[in-house]
Amino acid sequence: MSNSVPPRNKRGLRTGYTTGSNAAAAAKAATIALLTGQWLPQVTITLPIGETATMTPVEMQRGEDWAYCCMVKDAGDDPDVTHGALICARVRRIDGAGITIDGGIGVGRVTLPGLGLPVGGPAINPVPRQQIADNVRDAVRECAPDGEAFLAHNGLEVVISVPDGERLAQKTLNPRLGIVGGISILGTTGKVFPYSTASWRASVIQAVEMAARNHVAKVVLCTGGRSEKFAMRLFPELPELAFVELSVFTGDALKTCLACGVEEAVFVGMIGKMIKTAQGHMQTHVAGNQVDFAFLAQVCRDVGAPQPLIDAVAHANTGRHFLELCQEYGQTAPLQRIVDLALMHCLRFIEAQGGAMGFETILVDFDGDVLARAGAPKPGRSGAPVGDSRPLIERLVSEPFDADDDEPLEDMP
Repeated sequence: MSNSVPPRNKRGLRTGYTTGSNAAAAAKAATIALLTGQWLPQVTITLPIGETATMTPVEMQRGEDWAYCCMVKDAGDDPDVTHGALICARVRRIDGAGITIDGGIGVGRVTLPGLGLPVGGPAINPVPRQQIADNVRDAVRECAPDGEAFLAHNGLEVVISVPDGERLAQKTLNPRLGIVGGISILGTTGKVFPYSTASWRASVIQAVEMAARNHVAKVVLCTGGRSEKFAMRLFPELPELAFVELSVFTGDALKTCLACGVEEAVFVGMIGKMIKTAQGHMQTHVAGNQVDFAFLAQVCRDVGAPQPLIDAVAHANTGRHFLELCQEYGQTAPLQRIVDLALMHCLRFIEAQGGAMGFETILVDFDGDVLARAGAPKPGRSGAPVGDSRPLIERLVSEPFDADDDEPLEDMP
């Protein structure tokens, strides 16, 4: 059987399935084969949102008391690092009763508190863990001679593995979160929506929560991989956990800081995201939140920039072009004004959420040099959590997110 999946269309709308759904499908197919001695050409599973999905097993193997198979992860048109990866399950009869679930090769192990998962256990999040158990139970109900009663006096061990998971994990936030040896098994709905970046948003929220729960002095929010590297140079005294690559999710990161009682945060970014934040956009990647060159021309007027620069900026092409024009004319005041405005909008957003914290905005260039910075002092009172205190997984289920722009990220690795 083919292990290939359709290539991702960067502008496409094809829906895919989470690692949790693939793990559940592999586990159900292996359970059926273990109980019946036969492999099904396809297996249908239930998703956490109540829908079903049908998948095709690959790499099937079976012994006397075990069965193993994989699914090829199809993330649809979402930019998911696990697209095309094998997600596998080995189901084995064991002494005892009921279903046990563990992680094998390529599934990360949790080493730090704050993720809502037991330290030392596999990085299989609660919703996909339940999804795996439910689908294995469905297979038992359908195939065991005594149905679900089989589990009252027989044990099944399910071990999820991802053969390429350790390599793939290096492209994720897992090493930063203290998840070692592989990827996480994720998914709150079971489906991956094209460029919804739901999993990315989840990882941003989780990273902020981890930083807060480990009591870092301040949380440093960086717009991408390069700005994060530069931020680490600016704050060498802070541990790696303090740095969060927030991508486009400025608002979600700020909300999470407030919910966790963070007292001080820093926003470090390059020119494109800094401009959008200065325009008041707390989600800087959706369609419509483009760089406004009339706005930038007005910024230049406000700071008394020369008319030729104002005219050139009004017809600029990108945020980077605006930066180059300011440098060409030897004008730093427009850049400082952008950073001041970004700080103002972040503080207004924080205040609108009912919170308060010390905050700083820092603009860096493409070599990591600081072009401008602005800050507001830490408030006199201690930070107090505000907003929704429910667990991360519950919040993500109840607060769906959709983005529909595919603009390149300016400072990704």
